[in-house]
Amino acid sequence: MKGKKILLLGIMLVTTMLLLSGCAPGDGANSAVKPAGFLWGVWHGWIAPISLVWSVFNQNIGIYEVNNTGFWYDLGYYMAIISGFGGLTLFRKGKKSKRASGNQ
Repeated sequence: MKGKKILLLGIMLVTTMLLLSGCAPGDGANSAVKPAGFLWGVWHGWIAPISLVWSVFNQNIGIYEVNNTGFWYDLGYYMAIISGFGGLTLFRKGKKSKRASGNQ
């Protein structure tokens, strides 16, 4: 039974990685005519660790989209890199509630 769960988890992980690969920066989806904007910057920031590993095996993939709108793309990318999927906010809330319960 445990082996089936591990196999299913592995299949789901590979499928998710394949789906995410279609949205990697530097894959040719954006051009000078149609540059990546703020939301693409957020997305590319979220998948930056995956893109970094993938770029080791495929030199055509980068972790940053060259064809972008400038400030807005950079802002989205930076926000996503710093916060992840809300990880910093959740981490701070968790620490604060643990401290509050420990003092009582």
